[in-house]
Amino acid sequence: MPVGLLALALGGFGIGLTEFVIAGLLTPVANDLGVSVPTAGYLVSGYALAVVFGALALPPLLAKWAPKRALLLLMVLFVVGNAISTLAPGYAALLAGRVVAALAHGAFFGIGSVLASALVAKEKQAGAISIMFGGLTLANVLGVPMGTFVGQQWGWRATFATIAVVGVVSFAGIAALVPDAHAESSERSLRAELAVFSRAQVWYSLGMTVLVFGGMFGAFMYIEPLLTRVTGFDDGAVPWLLVLFGVGLFGGNLLGGRLADAALRRTLTTWTLALGIVLVVFALVPGNKVAAAALLLAMGFFGFGTVPGLQMRVMRYADEAPTLASGANIAAFNVGNFLGVWIGGLAIAAGHGFGSPLWVGAASAFAGLGVLLFADARSSARSTAAAAVAC
Repeated sequence: MPVGLLALALGGFGIGLTEFVIAGLLTPVANDLGVSVPTAGYLVSGYALAVVFGALALPPLLAKWAPKRALLLLMVLFVVGNAISTLAPGYAALLAGRVVAALAHGAFFGIGSVLASALVAKEKQAGAISIMFGGLTLANVLGVPMGTFVGQQWGWRATFATIAVVGVVSFAGIAALVPDAHAESSERSLRAELAVFSRAQVWYSLGMTVLVFGGMFGAFMYIEPLLTRVTGFDDGAVPWLLVLFGVGLFGGNLLGGRLADAALRRTLTTWTLALGIVLVVFALVPGNKVAAAALLLAMGFFGFGTVPGLQMRVMRYADEAPTLASGANIAAFNVGNFLGVWIGGLAIAAGHGFGSPLWVGAASAFAGLGVLLFADARSSARSTAAAAVAC
């Protein structure tokens, strides 16, 4: 395995901390800043919208830069954003800090996905992407529980200060371990990347990402109040329950990447169906502690197990222009995050309880499965038609 993949995973680890750690701190942040839990949830959806903007706007601006140099610049932006969050005097300033950090997120994974796939043979590309995203999932196994613990012991500002330090270490790792590569050449490359958005399968892929990942993420971001107020766990149990979720993410991501390399269509279909079923079962038995713990693990496993396949699908249908297509899919992940968190918050605010985001997530996952089946049917029909014409 190229050592550069480990450096990319290290960067993903730092970014994953910023994105996910607030899930374990929603109640403390809400109480400290004097806002409701759904309002605190908008710190997540605001982050997601900024990721969308950064994923679409920054890769074209950085197209003439060497990928390594671009990634280092993005890590500087990430550190600055978390420093602002640490010093934020109120809700608006904290939201601003998260927006600044989020601008680096989408472009980092968009450029990093292309660079990771370029470091290995074609038949191992989904696996390489899963290793890079493995840093993101490892952030959930180790970073989010520890970040939640730090926030509970010394305040949520200490958590963001710690993340800023992780960002500095990530910068050093990328500088030392990621090989230099040539920048993509220019206008012709940018025109080619824009041209792929005329393809229906690219849009189907982006739609699947919005629905499938948004379903899982929207349910997850309200998991802390669900576990403490509905399931009945103590606050001190939350970090360890998040370890379970993180273990599921990490294992699902790695296995999902390997299976997607072998059978992309079958893997996406099976795992999306499984995610929807898990969310439905969780919504039916939220008060059972043993079931909640097991289903939290399964939600992470099947939810993040779709990520390498979703990223690989859009890159496969946009193979002449991977960078912007990859960035657009990162944007789609975060459009899904925003919608999932927003609709879940609306469901809670409407009085449907802290279990309602699970129902919202299940509906979204099944809708994503419908898009996937339709897209695959269209692709198969077109292939059959082309073969008939060739004969």
